[in-house]
Amino acid sequence: MDNNSEQYYLSRALERIETLFNRGASDNWTTYDFEKLSEAIFDRTQVRLSVTTLKRIWGKLKYDSAPTLTTLNTLAQFAGFVDWRDFKQNEDRPAEAPETSTVTPRPQRKQKHLVITLAGALILIAGVFFLFLSARHKQTQYDPSQFEFSTNKMIGEGVPNSVIFHYTAKVKPDSLFIVQTWDIRRKILVSADKHEHSAIYYYPGFFRTKLIADDQVMKRHDVWITSNGWLCLLEEEPIPVYFKKELCQKNGIVEVNDTLLAPYRRSATVQRVRFFNQRDLGDLMNDNFTFETKVKNDFDDGTNACHYAQVLIQCKDDIIIIPLAARSCVGNLNFYFCGAGAESKFTDLSGFGCDLTQWTSLRVVTMNKMATIYVNNKRAYTLTFPNTPTGIVGVQYRFNGAAAVKETRFMAKGKVWEMD
Repeated sequence: MDNNSEQYYLSRALERIETLFNRGASDNWTTYDFEKLSEAIFDRTQVRLSVTTLKRIWGKLKYDSAPTLTTLNTLAQFAGFVDWRDFKQNEDRPAEAPETSTVTPRPQRKQKHLVITLAGALILIAGVFFLFLSARHKQTQYDPSQFEFSTNKMIGEGVPNSVIFHYTAKVKPDSLFIVQTWDIRRKILVSADKHEHSAIYYYPGFFRTKLIADDQVMKRHDVWITSNGWLCLLEEEPIPVYFKKELCQKNGIVEVNDTLLAPYRRSATVQRVRFFNQRDLGDLMNDNFTFETKVKNDFDDGTNACHYAQVLIQCKDDIIIIPLAARSCVGNLNFYFCGAGAESKFTDLSGFGCDLTQWTSLRVVTMNKMATIYVNNKRAYTLTFPNTPTGIVGVQYRFNGAAAVKETRFMAKGKVWEMD
């Protein structure tokens, strides 16, 4: 590769960023990892690079254009340089060679004077650093009673759904943010002199929104975007494609087939299908419940040989993510259950291997925070989760290509919640 080419320097920058980010090789990164990288870049540079942009740069999405200079400057700044030009000039500069023995030694007196000068400089730097830390430590502490925060949904159920955030700051912090979800892309800087901010939610979810003044959380408010029954969509940026209920829900089966997907198919692009059913499930808690469902993903055009799928049980302040895949692909799975996680690189997750071209049954039985997951009536995994129990608000499925779901239900304390 030509070391003077932009592509060479971009590859070096990505290597450095992967090392700084410390989440393993990017080959194994999921959308969640790119979301966290977007958050980390924004925290350091105050420039927001979208998940789609990051995926294109890392080659996860096909894109023929080169990154813009703004994007390159942001990557360089995250990697610790002033800008992209500074990175190209300095990222691989060799260390200065030591002086050889032919150089005339400095007189002993001058050496002593130099040592004293350096010592004084170090003391001065240490003093400045101490004052800096002290100033940070004395950051103004705000009283939550000095702030007000509430929300108002535009429609009762369904998506897209607009939310109006109402806020009041009786003091004027240096910065005031509204965090609309766990996703840092929805961390919005707002003016302390104003009182409203609007946002559109394109996906259902239970979101613990926050009002943050100078890095201090002043207020929290729950925003619950329900799905109004089953919701079928095709994941697109920035707005998903929603399928009408009468087209994807028939005879007790929720399905997005090839006919529905055909108008949106593009070459070499994986079609990411999602199903949601999020609603009020009363007193259903994640420490004592049973969940049952059957799934199918028979799409395979050569890009979906592993049939990776995820079943997510969504909770008010937590998540359960159960992976499924072809038996030959269980070496690349990640599992998460309310604070307990496992990776197939270090844990035997072969129990989640199955033939998803046929109807596959999944069952989760949880008693007093101890959960056992069954795939096709065989035990796949058992764990005890550490997080505080919370309420369950629904379920989500993630597939590549055409897929179907049926016979989905929750059970607890003699009650049955049919997800229909």
